[in-house]
Amino acid sequence: MTTLLKSATIIDTSSPYHNQQKDILIHNGIIQEIADSINSNDDYNVVNLENLHVSCGWFDTSVSLGEPGFEERETIKKGLEVAAKSGFTTVAVNPNSNPIIDNKASVEFLLNQANGFATNLHPIAALTQKSKGLEMAELYDMQQSGAIAFGDYNKPVENDNLLKIALLYAQNFDGLVLSFPKNNSIAGEGIANEGVNSTKLGLKGNPALAEEIQIARDLFLLEYTGGRLHIPTITTRKSVNLINEAKKKGLNVTCSVTAHHLTLSDDELHGFDSNFKVNPPLRTNSDVKSLQEGIKSGVIDIITSDHNPIDIEHKKLEFSEAKDGTIGFESAFGAINSVLELNDFIENLTSKPKSVFGLENYSIIENNKADITLFNPENSYVFTKKDILSTSKNSAFLDKKLKGKAYGIYANNQLILN
Repeated sequence: MTTLLKSATIIDTSSPYHNQQKDILIHNGIIQEIADSINSNDDYNVVNLENLHVSCGWFDTSVSLGEPGFEERETIKKGLEVAAKSGFTTVAVNPNSNPIIDNKASVEFLLNQANGFATNLHPIAALTQKSKGLEMAELYDMQQSGAIAFGDYNKPVENDNLLKIALLYAQNFDGLVLSFPKNNSIAGEGIANEGVNSTKLGLKGNPALAEEIQIARDLFLLEYTGGRLHIPTITTRKSVNLINEAKKKGLNVTCSVTAHHLTLSDDELHGFDSNFKVNPPLRTNSDVKSLQEGIKSGVIDIITSDHNPIDIEHKKLEFSEAKDGTIGFESAFGAINSVLELNDFIENLTSKPKSVFGLENYSIIENNKADITLFNPENSYVFTKKDILSTSKNSAFLDKKLKGKAYGIYANNQLILN
């Protein structure tokens, strides 16, 4: 198959064509030619889209898919199809299925189910058996089977010594350990950011301290053990500062932030809409600004959608009873692009997350593998249910004005357009 992308503005700082408008000819999955103008043959699949921009393929590092066990929320097939149409050529899938992905057979099941799709799937395996936080899972075996990192999704490692041992053990095979930033003793049953809004609304508070004290602990352990630590989905100003100081010390720590924490605050809770019930909770406007600055300054390495489909029976309930989580594939780019300049964050979707998780980033240059996202950064619209492709509809961005939309991807010798 030969595909010709016409008049595409290339956004890729690792390419000599960065910020230039070019035609791109792709044959059998390889970029054959990049030029000002390339003539089309009858057998070419010509892509000529309004204000077409292309970048290296986007990588979403925190994705929950229902399968196995919660197929009513989302199957692997459906999830990967939605990811492709939303601009993601690669996703890392969390282990929070049923059963938990905590052994090599489960890792291999995920990879087998994902075979043949345009979007690549990489499993994040559980750090502890059944994600219960009691005993470490078989990390090395799971890495040998294809797991790219280890963490218990949205569950903190409460046992200090267990995290210490995991950081030490994983160094034997350069494993990446994830530690969710939440101290359960301090967070208690809190479901909203502890502050003015939680008080006004009568919602149990989860203070910023619960996140920050856990991050401080994790960083002390990392300084003691060495190794590689990734802290997913940070939400507060002080969390940014703590990680910044750790990086200055030379610790091998990275972190991510979600699209919804980058753009939404706990002011959204006044309607008691359960779509805004997420874990960690939405924080203050001041925290949101600090997270945006963390992206611009380079302290925060990764932006994720934290795509977490929840079926209507578990989401359309009273705020206090609803499950945490929002879908995010379809809205992620439009949300981020609404509050940040494209060049400030595009590497947080491409080269930086791939570097953290040990994956190759394919620059947009001739003779390279074509792993490309197609998008329009100027398309403004109101996000509605018709924009949701996922099986579950629990989006925190419903009726929000977004800027920018993915056209699709070219990856694994497949062109997928929305």
